Amino acid sequence: MYAVFKRELFSLLNSMMAYITIGVFLLACGLLLWFFPDTSILEYGYAELTGFFSLAPFLFMFMIPAITMRSFAEERREGTYILLATRPLTDWQIIFAKYLACLVVVLFALVPTIVYYISVSRLAFPVGNVDTGAVIGSYLGLLLLGTAFLSVGICASSFTKNQVIAFALSVFICFITYTGFDAMSQVFAWRNLEQVFLGLSVNEHYQSISRGVLDTRDLIYFISFIAVFLGITKLVIGGRKW
Repeated sequence: MYAVFKRELFSLLNSMMAYITIGVFLLACGLLLWFFPDTSILEYGYAELTGFFSLAPFLFMFMIPAITMRSFAEERREGTYILLATRPLTDWQIIFAKYLACLVVVLFALVPTIVYYISVSRLAFPVGNVDTGAVIGSYLGLLLLGTAFLSVGICASSFTKNQVIAFALSVFICFITYTGFDAMSQVFAWRNLEQVFLGLSVNEHYQSISRGVLDTRDLIYFISFIAVFLGITKLVIGGRKW
């Protein structure tokens, strides 16, 4: 499994797509947080990163599918997955190796954003007057959100040989799971189904953790979400192997 993980990670780091994706993500975050008047921290006037943690999920909807779209799609297109499947590895080992490799790349994208926290802390009056606990909770929520979107991207990549189709499918599923259930909870509020759809909403659980409250229900939700999509991936690649 480690060999597959290392191979996948080096493959991602050796491709320009990963660097371009991370670069665009960081550039978009920087422009939205510091230059655009509607979302600028300087215009907002408060030393907090609420704007960043509100915008990052929507940027994740495009960044993460761009990272994961080649996981299985390229293997199937080039025929290298046949060689991988004949190795003494289980389907789960292959899936987890690719999943963890993509997760490392996402962590590489998140680490530079700590500069935003340092900058806001320096700009605060007095210096350092920032709710660090809320920032840590928000980063934890963002990390869990990233792991959930990664499972969606890996799953979408297993369905097709075309990377563009895998990217579009992953973006669509991420968007529906993040904002779609919230919208449906408002539509069906009069039928007392609001709490059901809110319970299925990724955004609802992400916002709950971002408030600094670590609830076991939110952790169970994200673990279950990841397990469902990786389980579908296992069924897809297992069926194709047979």
